[in-house]
Amino acid sequence: MSDLDVIDPATGRVVGRVPSMTADDVTKAVDLARRAQPAWAALGVDGRHEVLRRVRREIVSRRAELRDVLVAESGKPWEDAQADLLLTLSMMAHWESNAAAACADESLSTRGVWGLGRRAAATYHPHGVVGAIGPWNFPVALTFGDAVAALHAGNTVVLKPSEVTPLSTRWVAEVFAEQARALDAPDHVLSCVTGDGATGAALVAEVDMVQFTGSVRTGRVIAHACIDRSIPCSLELGGKDPWIVLADADLDRVAAAATHYGLFNGGQVCMSAERIYVEDAVHDAFVERLAARVSTLRTVAGSGPGTTDVAPMIAPGQVDVVTAHIRDALDKGARAVTGGLPADVVHPAPTVLVDVDHTMACMTEETFGPTIPVMRVHDVDQAVALANDSAFGLTASVWTRDLARGRAIARRINAGTVSVNDAQLHVGIGHLPMGGVGASGTGARGGMDGIRKFQQRRVVVTNRSPLGRELSWLPYGRTVSAALDRAVGLLYGR
Repeated sequence: MSDLDVIDPATGRVVGRVPSMTADDVTKAVDLARRAQPAWAALGVDGRHEVLRRVRREIVSRRAELRDVLVAESGKPWEDAQADLLLTLSMMAHWESNAAAACADESLSTRGVWGLGRRAAATYHPHGVVGAIGPWNFPVALTFGDAVAALHAGNTVVLKPSEVTPLSTRWVAEVFAEQARALDAPDHVLSCVTGDGATGAALVAEVDMVQFTGSVRTGRVIAHACIDRSIPCSLELGGKDPWIVLADADLDRVAAAATHYGLFNGGQVCMSAERIYVEDAVHDAFVERLAARVSTLRTVAGSGPGTTDVAPMIAPGQVDVVTAHIRDALDKGARAVTGGLPADVVHPAPTVLVDVDHTMACMTEETFGPTIPVMRVHDVDQAVALANDSAFGLTASVWTRDLARGRAIARRINAGTVSVNDAQLHVGIGHLPMGGVGASGTGARGGMDGIRKFQQRRVVVTNRSPLGRELSWLPYGRTVSAALDRAVGLLYGR
């Protein structure tokens, strides 16, 4: 087993090492998790709640330590690491309050002729061992955070973080193990395997359900593997999220929001403002406000709270995509009103592009970097048509002072979540299901869907009829069949 260096992209220094685990290592980890799962499930909702609450409190008490790990492995600003931490804690708090209802039996209606004398209930059971494979942009919230609902549902979980940012996920897994032991809970309920794509593939081959957040390409490979094994999967993939800015919008607020939601975490967010459509009447005024804000942002390596703004390119090679998209746009007639072709491959200057259109990759392919392309449109109908001209459908935003009109436009956009005068923050509202359509994936994070995906539903039907036999049973008789035929007319012919 070889080791992988973990490198702070902001400084280039090695900040840790993790083992590159083999398929045999993964098999052992899943086997231990499978052995632990019945005892974990047997703790019941309250017992699992107690363990996870203790873990949450320990993370809060040691949050500075975890935040430092996040900053070291990703190079991101202190505030972006804090956002990862806060999203994780909000997920934990939500499921502590709501998991019991999701795990309880659900009474089902049996109204109708077929249900006469019958009672039904849905019961919910864990899949077994869940493999949670996470990305490098928010390694705690989108790896361990996704596992929280699975754990509450009675599954054991094996985490597989990105090889680029594995230290924070491993840190959380170690904290979980410490706190579980303190309560005499089973060992190996939550574990972490580290390595590259081969390690992830080995995990998919062993577990009973897969939760994946990452690229479309890898997500499709995982989906095919899960289909071949007849196991469920939930996939949160890429986005090319559109914003529509109407002529009556508060341009100062929209410009401030676009600066943040386009460049938060260096634009390396699946819900970033990746393309903005602005009505012609306010296009120039909006671009002027946006460029003024973006041009003030700092792209240096940070050294604590308030010391930098824009995260570096976290994953090796990601700047190549950013560069290719900017060059393609400039070659086809676009203009960079801030930034331009990256001179610094670690800290590329935030770039606002104008005079863009859908012949350019920056408007049709996920960039995942610090670029904000702004396109002029004639009216809202053109904006909606362009917003829907995409294989992706994760989130979208509409900006207007007319809230009723904004909601009406939101209904026309093909995306899993559409916000009016807002963006991204819905992911922190635990009661809201957040998931994409099309190339953006399948399944949801949050809401009841966010825990149901980690459960098997079994419907139990009880017949309370005192009859010795049903009228429709064999052998058939002329009188009964004729009576049943008359009943068809009475029941369904009106």
